Amino acid sequence: MRRPRSRSLPLLVLAAALAAPAAAGAQTVTEADAALVISEGSVARSQVVALGRDVVVAGEALSDVAALDGSVRVTGSVTGDVIVLGGSVELGPRARIGGDVFAVGGTIEAAPGATVEGRTVAHPTASAAWLTLLEGPGFGGGAGTPVVIGAKLALMAAWMALTLLLFAASGRELLATSESVRREPFRCFVTGLTGVLALALTAVAFGAFAPPVAGAPLLVLVVLFALLLKLWGMVAVFHALGTAALRSVRRPRSLALNAATAGLLVLGLAKFVPLAGAWIWTVATLIGVGATLTSKFGRQEAWFQIAELDRAAPRRA
Repeated sequence: MRRPRSRSLPLLVLAAALAAPAAAGAQTVTEADAALVISEGSVARSQVVALGRDVVVAGEALSDVAALDGSVRVTGSVTGDVIVLGGSVELGPRARIGGDVFAVGGTIEAAPGATVEGRTVAHPTASAAWLTLLEGPGFGGGAGTPVVIGAKLALMAAWMALTLLLFAASGRELLATSESVRREPFRCFVTGLTGVLALALTAVAFGAFAPPVAGAPLLVLVVLFALLLKLWGMVAVFHALGTAALRSVRRPRSLALNAATAGLLVLGLAKFVPLAGAWIWTVATLIGVGATLTSKFGRQEAWFQIAELDRAAPRRA
Protein backbone atom coordinates (compact mmCIF):
# COMPACT_ATOMS: atom_id res chain seq x y z
CA MET A 1 0.00 0.00 0.00
CA ARG A 2 1.34 3.40 -0.92
CA ARG A 3 1.87 5.67 2.04
CA PRO A 4 0.55 9.21 1.75
CA ARG A 5 3.05 12.02 1.37
CA SER A 6 3.19 15.01 3.64
CA ARG A 7 4.74 18.42 3.08
CA SER A 8 4.02 19.92 6.51
CA LEU A 9 7.34 19.20 8.20
CA PRO A 10 7.34 22.17 10.62
CA LEU A 11 3.79 21.44 11.73
CA LEU A 12 4.58 17.75 12.15
CA VAL A 13 7.62 18.46 14.33
CA LEU A 14 5.88 21.09 16.44
CA ALA A 15 2.59 19.24 16.88
CA ALA A 16 4.25 15.93 17.72
CA ALA A 17 6.53 17.59 20.25
CA LEU A 18 3.93 19.70 22.02
CA ALA A 19 1.54 16.75 22.22
CA ALA A 20 4.00 14.62 24.16
CA PRO A 21 4.20 15.28 27.90
CA ALA A 22 5.86 12.80 30.21
CA ALA A 23 4.36 9.34 30.13
CA ALA A 24 2.74 7.78 33.16
CA GLY A 25 4.67 5.13 34.96
CA ALA A 26 1.94 2.48 34.84
CA GLN A 27 2.77 -0.62 32.85
CA THR A 28 -0.81 -1.61 32.05
CA VAL A 29 -2.41 0.42 29.29
CA THR A 30 -6.11 1.17 29.45
CA GLU A 31 -8.33 3.18 27.11
CA ALA A 32 -9.10 5.63 29.92
CA ASP A 33 -5.55 6.96 30.25
CA ALA A 34 -4.24 6.31 26.73
CA ALA A 35 -3.35 9.28 24.59
CA LEU A 36 -4.02 7.54 21.28
CA VAL A 37 -6.89 5.07 20.93
CA ILE A 38 -8.06 3.19 17.85
CA SER A 39 -11.50 2.12 18.97
CA GLU A 40 -13.15 -1.16 18.05
CA GLY A 41 -14.56 -0.91 14.53
CA SER A 42 -12.15 1.88 13.53
CA VAL A 43 -9.39 1.55 10.93
CA ALA A 44 -6.04 3.41 10.89
CA ARG A 45 -4.66 3.31 7.34
CA SER A 46 -1.27 4.97 8.00
CA GLN A 47 1.39 4.69 10.71
CA VAL A 48 0.30 5.18 14.31
CA VAL A 49 2.93 6.97 16.39
CA ALA A 50 2.78 8.23 19.98
CA LEU A 51 5.46 10.26 21.78
CA GLY A 52 5.51 10.10 25.55
CA ARG A 53 2.08 8.49 25.72
CA ASP A 54 0.44 5.09 25.38
CA VAL A 55 -1.42 3.53 22.46
CA VAL A 56 -4.46 1.25 22.50
CA VAL A 57 -5.39 -0.61 19.32
CA ALA A 58 -8.85 -2.12 19.74
CA GLY A 59 -9.70 -1.75 16.05
CA GLU A 60 -7.51 -2.31 13.02
CA ALA A 61 -4.17 -0.68 12.11
CA LEU A 62 -3.10 -1.26 8.51
CA SER A 63 0.49 -0.13 9.06
CA ASP A 64 3.04 0.09 11.87
CA VAL A 65 2.29 1.09 15.47
CA ALA A 66 5.10 2.79 17.38
CA ALA A 67 5.47 4.37 20.82
CA LEU A 68 8.43 6.32 22.16
CA ASP A 69 8.50 6.52 25.97
CA GLY A 70 5.07 4.88 26.11
CA SER A 71 3.41 1.46 26.01
CA VAL A 72 1.16 -0.28 23.49
CA ARG A 73 -1.86 -2.51 24.13
CA VAL A 74 -3.38 -4.42 21.22
CA THR A 75 -6.74 -6.16 21.45
CA GLY A 76 -7.50 -5.80 17.72
CA SER A 77 -5.16 -6.28 14.76
CA VAL A 78 -2.00 -4.63 13.42
CA THR A 79 -0.89 -5.39 9.87
CA GLY A 80 2.64 -4.02 10.33
CA ASP A 81 5.11 -4.02 13.21
CA VAL A 82 4.66 -2.94 16.83
CA ILE A 83 7.71 -0.94 17.95
CA VAL A 84 8.13 0.35 21.51
CA LEU A 85 11.13 2.19 22.94
CA GLY A 86 10.95 2.86 26.67
CA GLY A 87 7.72 0.98 27.30
CA SER A 88 5.96 -2.39 27.20
CA VAL A 89 3.66 -4.26 24.84
CA GLU A 90 0.47 -6.04 25.95
CA LEU A 91 -1.39 -8.33 23.54
CA GLY A 92 -4.96 -9.37 24.27
CA PRO A 93 -6.37 -12.83 23.52
CA ARG A 94 -7.76 -11.68 20.14
CA ALA A 95 -4.72 -9.63 19.13
CA ARG A 96 -3.33 -10.26 15.63
CA ILE A 97 0.08 -8.86 14.65
CA GLY A 98 1.10 -9.30 11.01
CA GLY A 99 4.72 -8.19 11.55
CA ASP A 100 7.24 -8.12 14.38
CA VAL A 101 6.90 -6.97 17.99
CA PHE A 102 9.84 -5.13 19.57
CA ALA A 103 10.11 -3.70 23.07
CA VAL A 104 13.34 -2.07 24.25
CA GLY A 105 13.21 -0.96 27.87
CA GLY A 106 10.03 -2.91 28.60
CA THR A 107 8.35 -6.31 28.42
CA ILE A 108 6.01 -8.13 26.04
CA GLU A 109 2.98 -9.88 27.54
CA ALA A 110 0.82 -11.97 25.21
CA ALA A 111 -2.43 -13.52 26.42
CA PRO A 112 -3.37 -17.03 25.28
CA GLY A 113 -4.81 -16.80 21.79
CA ALA A 114 -2.75 -13.80 20.66
CA THR A 115 -1.02 -14.26 17.29
CA VAL A 116 2.28 -12.73 16.17
CA GLU A 117 3.34 -13.72 12.66
CA GLY A 118 6.81 -12.19 12.93
CA ARG A 119 9.50 -12.01 15.58
CA THR A 120 8.97 -11.13 19.24
CA VAL A 121 11.95 -9.39 20.84
CA ALA A 122 12.02 -7.73 24.27
CA HIS A 123 14.91 -6.26 26.26
CA PRO A 124 13.48 -4.87 29.51
CA THR A 125 16.85 -3.97 31.05
CA ALA A 126 18.14 -1.93 28.12
CA SER A 127 19.84 1.28 29.14
CA ALA A 128 18.13 4.61 28.46
CA ALA A 129 21.40 6.02 27.09
CA TRP A 130 19.95 5.93 23.56
CA LEU A 131 17.88 8.97 24.56
CA THR A 132 21.08 11.00 24.30
CA LEU A 133 21.18 10.18 20.59
CA LEU A 134 17.54 11.13 20.12
CA GLU A 135 17.32 14.35 22.10
CA GLY A 136 20.26 16.06 20.45
CA PRO A 137 21.97 18.70 22.61
CA GLY A 138 19.82 18.38 25.72
CA PHE A 139 20.57 19.29 29.32
CA GLY A 140 18.94 18.79 32.66
CA GLY A 141 17.52 21.37 35.05
CA GLY A 142 18.53 24.98 35.33
CA ALA A 143 17.77 25.80 31.70
CA GLY A 144 18.13 29.53 32.35
CA THR A 145 21.57 29.42 33.98
CA PRO A 146 24.47 31.05 32.10
CA VAL A 147 26.39 27.76 31.95
CA VAL A 148 23.53 25.88 30.25
CA ILE A 149 22.76 28.75 27.89
CA GLY A 150 26.44 29.04 26.95
CA ALA A 151 26.69 25.29 26.36
CA LYS A 152 23.65 25.32 24.09
CA LEU A 153 25.04 28.26 22.12
CA ALA A 154 28.35 26.41 21.77
CA LEU A 155 26.50 23.37 20.45
CA MET A 156 24.66 25.52 17.93
CA ALA A 157 28.03 26.84 16.78
CA ALA A 158 29.27 23.26 16.44
CA TRP A 159 26.19 22.34 14.38
CA MET A 160 26.86 25.37 12.17
CA ALA A 161 30.47 24.28 11.61
CA LEU A 162 29.30 20.76 10.76
CA THR A 163 26.71 22.17 8.35
CA LEU A 164 29.39 24.17 6.54
CA LEU A 165 31.67 21.14 6.35
CA LEU A 166 29.05 18.72 5.04
CA PHE A 167 27.68 21.12 2.44
CA ALA A 168 31.21 21.84 1.22
CA ALA A 169 32.02 18.13 0.93
CA SER A 170 28.69 16.56 -0.13
CA GLY A 171 26.18 19.29 -0.91
CA ARG A 172 24.34 17.38 -3.64
CA GLU A 173 23.81 14.29 -1.49
CA LEU A 174 22.63 16.41 1.43
CA LEU A 175 20.06 18.10 -0.79
CA ALA A 176 18.80 14.66 -1.86
CA THR A 177 18.40 13.63 1.78
CA SER A 178 16.67 16.94 2.51
CA GLU A 179 14.25 16.20 -0.32
CA SER A 180 13.35 12.91 1.37
CA VAL A 181 12.66 14.84 4.59
CA ARG A 182 10.49 17.35 2.74
CA ARG A 183 8.49 14.80 0.74
CA GLU A 184 7.81 12.14 3.37
CA PRO A 185 8.65 13.33 6.90
CA PHE A 186 6.24 10.94 8.59
CA ARG A 187 7.62 7.93 6.76
CA CYS A 188 11.16 9.09 7.61
CA PHE A 189 10.15 9.36 11.28
CA VAL A 190 8.94 5.76 11.41
CA THR A 191 12.01 4.56 9.48
CA GLY A 192 14.25 6.44 11.91
CA LEU A 193 12.47 4.94 14.90
CA THR A 194 12.89 1.46 13.42
CA GLY A 195 16.54 2.15 12.62
CA VAL A 196 17.33 3.33 16.15
CA LEU A 197 15.59 0.22 17.49
CA ALA A 198 17.67 -2.02 15.21
CA LEU A 199 20.89 -0.31 16.28
CA ALA A 200 19.94 -0.63 19.96
CA LEU A 201 19.20 -4.34 19.56
CA THR A 202 22.45 -4.82 17.64
CA ALA A 203 24.41 -3.13 20.42
CA VAL A 204 22.65 -5.31 23.00
CA ALA A 205 23.49 -8.45 21.00
CA PHE A 206 27.16 -7.48 20.67
CA GLY A 207 27.39 -6.77 24.39
CA ALA A 208 25.65 -10.01 25.39
CA PHE A 209 26.95 -12.61 22.95
CA ALA A 210 30.16 -11.40 21.30
CA PRO A 211 33.49 -12.08 23.03
CA PRO A 212 34.92 -9.02 24.79
CA VAL A 213 37.82 -8.77 22.32
CA ALA A 214 35.47 -8.57 19.33
CA GLY A 215 32.39 -7.15 21.05
CA ALA A 216 33.95 -3.83 22.10
CA PRO A 217 35.13 -2.83 18.58
CA LEU A 218 31.81 -3.90 17.06
CA LEU A 219 29.93 -1.87 19.66
CA VAL A 220 32.07 1.16 18.84
CA LEU A 221 31.27 0.74 15.15
CA VAL A 222 27.53 0.61 15.90
CA VAL A 223 27.75 3.79 18.00
CA LEU A 224 29.79 5.59 15.33
CA PHE A 225 27.34 4.58 12.61
CA ALA A 226 24.40 5.78 14.71
CA LEU A 227 26.20 9.07 15.33
CA LEU A 228 26.92 9.48 11.62
CA LEU A 229 23.26 8.86 10.79
CA LYS A 230 22.26 11.52 13.31
CA LEU A 231 24.74 14.16 12.18
CA TRP A 232 24.02 13.77 8.47
CA GLY A 233 20.28 13.55 9.00
CA MET A 234 20.07 16.59 11.26
CA VAL A 235 21.85 18.79 8.71
CA ALA A 236 19.34 17.58 6.10
CA VAL A 237 16.51 18.44 8.49
CA PHE A 238 18.03 21.90 8.98
CA HIS A 239 17.87 22.48 5.23
CA ALA A 240 14.34 21.11 4.80
CA LEU A 241 13.00 23.09 7.74
CA GLY A 242 14.83 26.26 6.70
CA THR A 243 13.54 25.95 3.14
CA ALA A 244 9.97 25.66 4.43
CA ALA A 245 10.49 28.63 6.78
CA LEU A 246 11.91 30.85 4.03
CA ARG A 247 9.10 29.92 1.68
CA SER A 248 6.60 30.93 4.34
CA VAL A 249 8.06 34.45 4.26
CA ARG A 250 7.97 34.49 0.44
CA ARG A 251 11.60 33.74 -0.20
CA PRO A 252 11.28 30.57 -2.31
CA ARG A 253 14.76 30.85 -3.84
CA SER A 254 17.56 30.85 -1.32
CA LEU A 255 21.03 29.39 -1.22
CA ALA A 256 21.16 25.91 0.27
CA LEU A 257 23.50 27.04 3.04
CA ASN A 258 21.22 29.96 3.91
CA ALA A 259 18.24 27.60 4.17
CA ALA A 260 20.19 25.19 6.38
CA THR A 261 21.28 28.07 8.63
CA ALA A 262 17.68 29.25 8.95
CA GLY A 263 16.55 25.74 9.91
CA LEU A 264 19.35 25.47 12.47
CA LEU A 265 18.27 28.76 14.02
CA VAL A 266 14.65 27.59 14.24
CA LEU A 267 15.55 24.31 15.94
CA GLY A 268 18.24 26.00 18.03
CA LEU A 269 15.72 28.45 19.45
CA ALA A 270 13.28 25.61 20.07
CA LYS A 271 15.94 23.87 22.17
CA PHE A 272 15.65 26.65 24.75
CA VAL A 273 11.97 25.81 25.35
CA PRO A 274 11.73 23.60 28.47
CA LEU A 275 10.50 20.04 27.81
CA ALA A 276 9.06 20.80 24.37
CA GLY A 277 12.53 21.61 23.02
CA ALA A 278 13.85 18.14 23.84
CA TRP A 279 10.85 16.51 22.15
CA ILE A 280 11.26 18.70 19.07
CA TRP A 281 14.89 17.61 18.73
CA THR A 282 13.87 13.99 19.31
CA VAL A 283 11.36 14.12 16.47
CA ALA A 284 13.78 15.97 14.21
CA THR A 285 16.54 13.45 14.93
CA LEU A 286 14.33 10.46 14.13
CA ILE A 287 13.20 12.12 10.90
CA GLY A 288 16.82 12.82 9.98
CA VAL A 289 17.98 9.28 10.74
CA GLY A 290 15.09 7.86 8.72
CA ALA A 291 15.79 10.15 5.76
CA THR A 292 19.47 9.18 5.81
CA LEU A 293 18.59 5.48 5.80
CA THR A 294 15.91 5.91 3.14
CA SER A 295 18.14 7.91 0.80
CA LYS A 296 21.36 6.05 1.65
CA PHE A 297 23.12 9.28 2.56
CA GLY A 298 21.55 10.99 -0.43
CA ARG A 299 22.71 8.49 -3.02
CA GLN A 300 19.20 7.13 -3.58
CA GLU A 301 20.50 3.60 -4.02
CA ALA A 302 19.67 0.29 -2.43
CA TRP A 303 21.80 -0.59 0.58
CA PHE A 304 22.46 -4.06 -0.80
CA GLN A 305 22.60 -4.75 -4.53
CA ILE A 306 22.64 -8.22 -6.01
CA ALA A 307 24.45 -8.51 -9.27
CA GLU A 308 22.19 -9.80 -12.01
CA LEU A 309 23.46 -12.54 -14.27
CA ASP A 310 23.66 -11.73 -17.93
CA ARG A 311 21.04 -13.99 -19.46
CA ALA A 312 21.42 -12.65 -22.96
CA ALA A 313 21.73 -15.30 -25.65
CA PRO A 314 25.30 -15.86 -26.87
CA ARG A 315 26.09 -14.13 -30.10
CA ARG A 316 26.59 -16.24 -33.16
CA ALA A 317 29.92 -16.08 -34.86
